[in-house]
Amino acid sequence: MSKTLSRKAFGAMALLGAGIILLAGCKSAPDLTQDQAQTLIQAKYDQAPPAGINITVNKLGMNMGITDGYWKLTKVYPNRFWADYTLTDEGKKAIKLSGGGDVIQWRPDSAADQNFTVMIQTAVANHLKARDVHQPVSEVLPGSETSMGAQFTEAVDLTGVPQPLQDIAHNPGNQLSTKRQADFSLDGGVWKLRAIN
Repeated sequence: MSKTLSRKAFGAMALLGAGIILLAGCKSAPDLTQDQAQTLIQAKYDQAPPAGINITVNKLGMNMGITDGYWKLTKVYPNRFWADYTLTDEGKKAIKLSGGGDVIQWRPDSAADQNFTVMIQTAVANHLKARDVHQPVSEVLPGSETSMGAQFTEAVDLTGVPQPLQDIAHNPGNQLSTKRQADFSLDGGVWKLRAIN
């Protein structure tokens, strides 16, 4: 074998060896599982102060609230479709009114108005819940070399809310869950929640 051929073969082997060393030195990003993603999202929700759940009450909900003993009719106005409903003692324990006080002011535009609603809030305060987290997938985020994203459902937690109030919360006009996207980035070899959209 000639010296030139020998040098070329040695050079090629040296380059190949250096490449193998470089590849061996590169560490791939650790896996981000569905369970890990859910834990990171839930930790974010748990850091926020717990809050009552806003419930939109339509005409059906108003009737349910009377039947359930949360409020009672205390005044009907001359137009016969405006009314005031006062919270009962049971209602004062279970809900808060968005405007404060203890009187729900029912003020539809007409007797036929089926779209009028009022907003109440549960006295029980809970954290949002992360549910149905999808398998995280790679994505490209500005300023992050390694990132993952996962779709999930953000849901209100009705734990501790009395069943009759939960029933009102399930009436049309209420949104108890929302589809969200969580973005994660690798920071010092550890996955961290970057944003929830």
